[in-house]
Amino acid sequence: MHPLTWLAQRDLGLVALRRGGRTAIVMPGLFALGDKVFTNADVATFSAFGAFAMLLLVDFGGPMRERLQAQAGLAVVGAAFICVGTLTSRTAWLAALTMAIIGFAVLFVGVVSSVLAGATTALLLSLILPITVKAPNSAIPDRVAGWGLASAASLVAVALLWPSPTRYPLRAPAAAACRALATRLRTDVAYLLKEPGAPSKAEHEAVFQQAEDALTGLQKAFLATPYRPTGLSTATRTVVRLVDELNWLRIVLAAGHSVEGVTVNRASCAVKRRAAEVLDEASAVLEDSSPSTSRAKKLRASLAELDNALTVMEHNATMELPVRRVDFEQGVTEVITSLDPSFRTQELSFAVSLIGGNVELLDGAERRNWWQRLLGRQPQGLSGTVSAAQERAVAHVDSHSVWLHNSVRGAAGLGLAVLVANLSGVQHAFWVVLGMLSVLRSNALNTGQNVLRGLLGTVVGFVIGAGVIELVGTNQTLLWFLLPIAVLLAGVAPAAISFAAGQAAFTLTLVILYNITAPAGWRIGLVRIEDIAIGCAVSLLVGALFWPRGAGSALSKALSEAYTDTSRYLANAVAFGMLRCDATSPQTPAPTDDAIRAAAAGRRLDDAFRSYLAERGEKPMALAEVTRLVTAVAGLRLGGDAVLDLWQREQGSSVGDRSAARQELISTSELIRTWYDDLAVSLTTGRQVRDPLPHDAVADSRLIDAVRHDLADEDGHASATAVRMIWTADHLDAARRLQSALSGPARDAAKVASERRRAWEWPSLRRPGLTAP
Repeated sequence: MHPLTWLAQRDLGLVALRRGGRTAIVMPGLFALGDKVFTNADVATFSAFGAFAMLLLVDFGGPMRERLQAQAGLAVVGAAFICVGTLTSRTAWLAALTMAIIGFAVLFVGVVSSVLAGATTALLLSLILPITVKAPNSAIPDRVAGWGLASAASLVAVALLWPSPTRYPLRAPAAAACRALATRLRTDVAYLLKEPGAPSKAEHEAVFQQAEDALTGLQKAFLATPYRPTGLSTATRTVVRLVDELNWLRIVLAAGHSVEGVTVNRASCAVKRRAAEVLDEASAVLEDSSPSTSRAKKLRASLAELDNALTVMEHNATMELPVRRVDFEQGVTEVITSLDPSFRTQELSFAVSLIGGNVELLDGAERRNWWQRLLGRQPQGLSGTVSAAQERAVAHVDSHSVWLHNSVRGAAGLGLAVLVANLSGVQHAFWVVLGMLSVLRSNALNTGQNVLRGLLGTVVGFVIGAGVIELVGTNQTLLWFLLPIAVLLAGVAPAAISFAAGQAAFTLTLVILYNITAPAGWRIGLVRIEDIAIGCAVSLLVGALFWPRGAGSALSKALSEAYTDTSRYLANAVAFGMLRCDATSPQTPAPTDDAIRAAAAGRRLDDAFRSYLAERGEKPMALAEVTRLVTAVAGLRLGGDAVLDLWQREQGSSVGDRSAARQELISTSELIRTWYDDLAVSLTTGRQVRDPLPHDAVADSRLIDAVRHDLADEDGHASATAVRMIWTADHLDAARRLQSALSGPARDAAKVASERRRAWEWPSLRRPGLTAP
């Protein structure tokens, strides 16, 4: 196999090779400039490590303008950290406290933006180096000058040296999913109406599978990074919303997938065709990132046509609803059957409207001129950048937030490593801190495994470095030639081979680097092994003391909170609607606070799930089952959004008595909420999961009987209020049907929770792959 082919299979898009190549060119050049031209050790060191931080440890995405802005921001913040680090470096306790406080801020702030999260290590390095290498305040100008050289060189390198293609990790798969779902909707309609050229059953199933594959690809792209792939820019914030909305549309379509024997509802078919047009236009916007007024008009027109088609369908549903008195059981079946296709289509149209609306916001954000961007003006309907950042940060100020746990753990480790390095008097204190940072993971077990890999890689790197130094001797010229090769290996090895290989290549780089400035032979490698061992020991201690039990327990708690908050939101949305349907009832505000809490719980769940996926070791549950539990939360929350949207368009009426129907729907919503609350408790305590709620035909009968008082208005036609009541019951029934898909995975999760608790109480019974709660 050709080396590039082998590398491309392990380094997708050759991202690591691109970063390593740039660094291999820029870092030795800057080091030579500082060492040989300026003859200043501080300038040489900080320019070399600055290039390493800004070119190898970070790779911003998006258009070139945004990438250069991010690089410039990293340069400015890094310079400030160098000043702070140098000022505090000479006092051990002050250096440790500063490292812990700023380290926590850097780690935690990544929750608001994937750009900040991706720059975390580079930012920390800009503080670790000056805070662990003691120097007087007079060294600050030289250090900042070295960092400034690296900053300028990184901007040029990012723009000119093998520029990365513009990467939108979610736009392409989201566009493909929209296009596939549009094709599926058109195929469903053609198959149902038996139109000329209609697909066969096999062709229909093939289109269904293509849509499933596209949505699976979107989900994989969404979960491919250890942090939520969304920045603070307006465009990235809107794109990430599409993941939940498209997955919910997937659930809605799956519920009505079997179209055999379904009564043809032409109004519903018209809505589906309009929905397909919206998805096609949304896909076109996502596929082309350049602003287009004509394309925006087409999307807006498609959304308007979808809304008009939905209005016609709702009107037809009221006109065609059977209002005559017939045999009771037959009447119930007749009413529910007549409304079922329109409900499915109403649910579908709401999901598609959300998708189209978000893509319209994205297009509006991209069509802003530079002045509007500078002033931070947002498209109508979208919160500002500061508000979005505050909302994300507040969502994680919670005792069960995995991101908060990791930030506290990392800050404690950084502070302790700085203190130990200063008090122990090691020769290179910053290696201790870097060693701690590189191996600390989400639990004590994984930290211990990384300690072994880190030490093994360091030893291998030392052995190779010792051999190189033994062969080269004092030949400085040859060491300069070997330095770029070592830097390139340090950039490529972690992605192409392993973490341990990366540690080995980094150790080799440092051995060569220090033998250029102050020849010490192979002994410098022994010093690094000693320092890394100290850092690893600190990391292992912190991992054992701060939430040592891993992401599995955190995921269970996050799932429990998410189901509790989301089911409460759904129940309160129903309660809100039941007051809106009667003009004589006191009106209450929409459950906005519940919606915010449910969204915040969803964000915490997303981060816990990512940590669970990234955590090494045996997983006690099948990934498909865990994914089902996680994705169902978004479906439940969007169901609450749909109920809220349904009743916010209701003006209320004083005709008829709705009290019985209201009570029936509120009672049903409370039953469903109680089931999900019990599920939430089972996920953390191991208590037996209740059986799914059965379909209550008697409750359907009571509801239809109750709304018969309101089925007909003065003209003898069915009212929109009655239809909305029955559609609300359908939304609740969708939440009930979801229980059947969740009960199996929930029982497995409860079993794991129970075993985890026993393993924690009796260590002798602990099983491999299970961690304590």
